[in-house]
Amino acid sequence: MKVGKKGEIYTSKELREKTGIKPGGLVKATVEGRKLIIEAIPSIEDLVKEAVAELTPEEAERLSEETQREEGVYGQ
Repeated sequence: MKVGKKGEIYTSKELREKTGIKPGGLVKATVEGRKLIIEAIPSIEDLVKEAVAELTPEEAERLSEETQREEGVYGQ
């Protein structure tokens, strides 16, 4: 890694890909002793993608029916 004239820290593409650091993204920096720890902060879009499940229409219907049965509202 390199440090620029104004203190910018330059990382390799491989390092950014492994840690999830993206152009324009945000990072969190903490100091532990003489160590600088930089962590990627996931975007809202990244968090939503992780939380969304991909279902076929049949799977969605089955889950919907199961939930309705559990709540006692199926077929009303």
